Amino acid sequence: MPVVVTLRRAGTADADLLPDVERDAACAFRAFPALAWLADEPPLAPKVHRAHIATGTVWVAHAPEAEDTLAGFLTAELVDARHLHVLELSVRRAAQGRGIRRRLLEHAAHDARRRGLESVTLTTFRDVPWNAPFYERVGFEGLPGDLLGPRLEGILRDEAAHGLVAENRCAMRLRLT
Repeated sequence: MPVVVTLRRAGTADADLLPDVERDAACAFRAFPALAWLADEPPLAPKVHRAHIATGTVWVAHAPEAEDTLAGFLTAELVDARHLHVLELSVRRAAQGRGIRRRLLEHAAHDARRRGLESVTLTTFRDVPWNAPFYERVGFEGLPGDLLGPRLEGILRDEAAHGLVAENRCAMRLRLT
């Protein structure tokens, strides 16, 4: 059931809080034996978040019952003045299933439209319920290989080199124009 959440652009002080949210959210991968190792992977470093916070592409969510704790966040990067690419979207397990991911995505897409961007892109798991199936429900489309382009092909290649099974990954796009 969706709840009222407060969304705002992240500030520099939030960068140190985001890895904890990501670590907590990643624990959900323990439900998938082949992906359980992801729960032990290091999250994005605060310095990475700070760099994106400086460009205005990180948003955080607070749930009403825990205003002093971040419920979730979305970190993205601007790509060639045409796209916003989602690097990380994490919601604490205790706050999942309440519409926070959807709200963060909507907020980022609204900001991307305001900037005059063409699309929001991301890479994700094809079959994890809160990944590609979720993104499809909120308007993203899977991109076939001939529409990936060098940037998304490179991201998927890097993910495979990191240990993610290429056949389980996909790139998706939300058209904004």
